[in-house]
Amino acid sequence: MGQAGQQGRGSRSNNLVVPQATAALQQLKYEAAQELGVTIPADGYYGNYTSRETGSLGGYITKRLVQLAEQQLSGRS
Repeated sequence: MGQAGQQGRGSRSNNLVVPQATAALQQLKYEAAQELGVTIPADGYYGNYTSRETGSLGGYITKRLVQLAEQQLSGRS
């Protein structure tokens, strides 16, 4: 079965390609949340958040990651 068939069965599909990037991604998440006015739950449980809140946070992080990659590819760090 492919990855799509494994969703929802306790397996995590969001494993990092570069595990050493964990701290930087956490920092980016906190910065994004602060800019959007979303509080990051201390226990990591987002079940009490709306789809709009988590979606805007995820979208903002994705947008920022694309910007960082474009800068790196163009030689501007």
